[in-house]
Amino acid sequence: MSQSQETLSNLLQETRRFPPPAELAESANVKAEAYEEASTDRLGYWARQAERLTWSKRWDEVLDWSNPPFAKWFVGGELNVAYNCVDRHVEAGKGDKVAFYWEGEPGDSRTITYADLQSEVCKAANALLELGVRKGDRVAIYLPMIPELPITMLACARIGATHSVVFGGFSADALRTRIDDAQAKVVVTSDGGFRRGKPSALKAIVDEAV
Repeated sequence: MSQSQETLSNLLQETRRFPPPAELAESANVKAEAYEEASTDRLGYWARQAERLTWSKRWDEVLDWSNPPFAKWFVGGELNVAYNCVDRHVEAGKGDKVAFYWEGEPGDSRTITYADLQSEVCKAANALLELGVRKGDRVAIYLPMIPELPITMLACARIGATHSVVFGGFSADALRTRIDDAQAKVVVTSDGGFRRGKPSALKAIVDEAV
C-alpha cells in the first residue's frame, strides 16, 4: 500500500472528537438540545424553524416522502427570499442595522444597512424588469466580489428569476457555455474588478462571450 493510500485508509478510521470551546458553544445559535428536539420530533422541529420565516402562503405538508429518494419539503408553501433576507428586517425597525461590511482589494470600503440594501435591490429588480426579465427567466451574473453581486442575486429572487453566478475569472468560452446552458436572458456584469491586486476586465469578456 502506498503512503497516500495508507493516509486515506487511516482517515476512514478517524475517531477523534474536537469539542468546541465552552464560550463558543454557549453563544452558538444552535445548541445541543436542538439535536435532541429534532431527533424526538423531526418534522415538528423543522416546522417550528420554518415559522421563523415569513410565508406568503403557508405550506400544506412539511415533508412529502412518497417518492423516495426525492424529498419535497414544505409542499404548497410560498415565500420570497428577498423579502425574508431584506424587507422584513426593515419593517421590523432594523433598517439602520448593517447588512454588509465590504472591503475591496484596493482598500476601498462600503457599509450597507438593510435600508440601503432594500433600496438597491429594488432598483436592480426594476432594472431587470425593464430589460424584460420575468418570473422563471434565467439571469447570468458575471461580477467581481462587490456588493452588487448579492444585490443582483436578491433582485432576481424578488422578481422570481433564477440566477446563475459565473466566476469572474472564467474565460469567454466558459462564460458562453454557461449562458447557453442556462438559456440566460440577461448577463449582469461590470467594466472590471480586481483580482490578486491587479485590474481585471470583465465587460470585454462578456462582449466576446455573447
